[in-house]
Amino acid sequence: MPQIYFLCTGNSCRSQMAEGLAKQILGNDWQIASAGIEVHGLNPLAVKVMAEKQIDISKQTSKLIDADYLANCDYIVTLCGDARDRCPVTPATIKKLHWPLRDPAQAIGNEEEVLNVFRQVRDEIEKRIIQLSLDCV
Repeated sequence: MPQIYFLCTGNSCRSQMAEGLAKQILGNDWQIASAGIEVHGLNPLAVKVMAEKQIDISKQTSKLIDADYLANCDYIVTLCGDARDRCPVTPATIKKLHWPLRDPAQAIGNEEEVLNVFRQVRDEIEKRIIQLSLDCV
């Protein structure tokens, strides 16, 4: 069973959305998790925009990188430069992907403008996971 890890700085937005989307797109044939260099808590706006896609991530929690899980991955996907630069050293056999996506938690504007940034990032993650699923067939 392929194992994938989505990593971000705080495991609050991008990596959480990626975990939820991957569970839906890749299904039970994959072992899927997310984590962060730090723990910032689950962002409620990430939960909200995922619910728009009928994906409930509200029970997911912000977690630190687990070295054992990391070492046993087939894929590691970093979703920001900070996670890529600070990710622990991994075996050469692990395929590392870097998806440099905007941090929606840093978006400014009114509520709708901020939500739109979350939606754009969510939709980009979805496209990339679909592509990954096609590449892995």
